[in-house]
Amino acid sequence: MFVRVDDLRPEITRSVETQAALSGHNIKQRNGDVNRTGGARREKMNGTCFGAPAMMIIDSHMHCGIQNVDQPFGMIRGYLAQAGIDGACLYSPVEDIYDRYDYYFRDNAFWAACRQRANRYLLDIQQEEGDIHAYYFVWNDFRKDELAKGYRGVKWHRHDSEPEYHYDDPRCEAFLQEVYRLRLPVVLEESYGNTLALIKRIDGRTPVIIPHLGGLNGGFYALFHSGVWNEENVYADTALAARREMAAFLERYGSDRLIFGSDFPFGIPYSELRKVRDLNLAEDEYAKVVRGNILRLINPRGTC
Repeated sequence: MFVRVDDLRPEITRSVETQAALSGHNIKQRNGDVNRTGGARREKMNGTCFGAPAMMIIDSHMHCGIQNVDQPFGMIRGYLAQAGIDGACLYSPVEDIYDRYDYYFRDNAFWAACRQRANRYLLDIQQEEGDIHAYYFVWNDFRKDELAKGYRGVKWHRHDSEPEYHYDDPRCEAFLQEVYRLRLPVVLEESYGNTLALIKRIDGRTPVIIPHLGGLNGGFYALFHSGVWNEENVYADTALAARREMAAFLERYGSDRLIFGSDFPFGIPYSELRKVRDLNLAEDEYAKVVRGNILRLINPRGTC
């Protein structure tokens, strides 16, 4: 049973559970042994212990890179198998895109090349793995021609203490126009003010996914009461969010715009999927959250 929206307290900006999970964004992922066999664990997670076909599941939020972090695809595949998850949407690590620790960072040829390799690494994986979907991580060079190479979405990311996007650059608008033309979903993780401004600028012309149910975009309750999710093109992912926040979103907006994600390596796919399972959704609603909604966005002309 879902909690009632009327019972939510607006003054709560983030649950204790979410704060604890999000703090992992500042901790390096520790290496560990991974159980690379799905088997019975997959059946348990998908509720198919009695021999029924397992439901296909997509983790919509995972970071993968091999330059300034050690998160190769082989490691990710192991975590997916452990959780009984079939595929994933991959983003490059922030550390391969820009210097996130220098607010006054200025782009240069070194970082442009690093960024290019990071995005290309994911595209190469996508071309070899049918259940992997590469997102293009955009920065201030706004290379719109890259979008035609087959990326399934765009990652747009910065935190308050990090260098800023150049929203007034004409290349930014040209890049966005290409995103609209291709109907690529934009995973938007920005400051509260910039989140509201960019959603208004996009104006329904392409889907927007707010990760963590807004936990790093100003907080779930701030966005919830701002009404951003009243817009039909604005979605949320579950990565590192609290069950209470998921339940509140589902009660008000239903299951058509909530998307499962783990934010690996900051969240563990098995644990993040369990939180969604524990919501006890009807089978058709669960299917939307763990696969249907994201597949509809990254393949708008295809089938789910």
